[in-house]
Amino acid sequence: MKSYEDIMKDLKNKIYSPVYLLMGDEPYYIDKVSDFIAAHVLTDAEKTFNQLVMYGKDTDVPSLINNARRFPMMANSQVLILKEAQEMKKIEELSIYIDKPQQSTILVINYKYGSLDKRTKLYKLIAEKGTVLESNKLYENQVPDWISSHLAEKGYSIDAGAAVILTEYLGSDLSKIAHELDKLMLILPKGTSVVNSAIIEKNIGISKDYNNFELSKALSQKNVLKANRIVGYFAKNPKASPLVVTVQIIFNFFTKLLTYHYLSDKSRNTAAAALGIKPFFLSEYEQASKKYSAGKVVEIISLLREYDLKSKGVDNISTSDGELLRELIFRIMH
Repeated sequence: MKSYEDIMKDLKNKIYSPVYLLMGDEPYYIDKVSDFIAAHVLTDAEKTFNQLVMYGKDTDVPSLINNARRFPMMANSQVLILKEAQEMKKIEELSIYIDKPQQSTILVINYKYGSLDKRTKLYKLIAEKGTVLESNKLYENQVPDWISSHLAEKGYSIDAGAAVILTEYLGSDLSKIAHELDKLMLILPKGTSVVNSAIIEKNIGISKDYNNFELSKALSQKNVLKANRIVGYFAKNPKASPLVVTVQIIFNFFTKLLTYHYLSDKSRNTAAAALGIKPFFLSEYEQASKKYSAGKVVEIISLLREYDLKSKGVDNISTSDGELLRELIFRIMH
């Protein structure tokens, strides 16, 4: 098994494997590797006769093997890309081919939203004869760092708070995030290389003042006025943040706050690592720990579970999301 970075390094150096298994719940890296092979291994003239895309739900193993065993025409290699491999029936029978792969064929198996069983003969043969990439979903607390790294590779940077706001708004879908970042880089004013909250608000439509990141900050400070303004904005603009998302983000904040309360070592770097946050954000938890005792935090977590169920219709027939959020924030802060 290789990392995405190592695979891309080999590909750029024209070091190819006879078979690639690209699998996992995060399609971003699967697409990046597959698309690079499709675009760069063969010339445009060679692709006409030597590049083929097949789909798992529309083909079978014998047809795939027959195409893989063909010799290239007027080229050194042929590229065969199997998309939606997870839909192919009896894919384990492909092990017959993988045991003795055609060296002039580059077979790319895109197995998305899941992983081939590592105990199978097929997986073990691919791991032995070819290259395996396992592309796993990032945890949400890893996404801001990914955003920073993605921009840094292209010569840009982003404010820590802006990266968190983007994560909150876009979630952990890396393809979606990369698309939005590419748009931002294109429209940045000449001479500007830093993405900040104002740029995001102007071009993506996320309010830099009225979002869950700012609501969590207001709660950490017990800033009743600011929290109520944000709640009022959410009530008038329900698409800005669905209640179920807001409850989950507040829940994440208070569970981390409870962890902070019980840390024996609250030094900056150690505490930040324990909470899974950047040291930059630790001050919010230090401040909140003075406003909310550990006992109160436990009560709040229980309260958030209650309102999570209400947001999904449990024991709630007619109360609007806006009113539920007002109730919740009042009960947290009083």
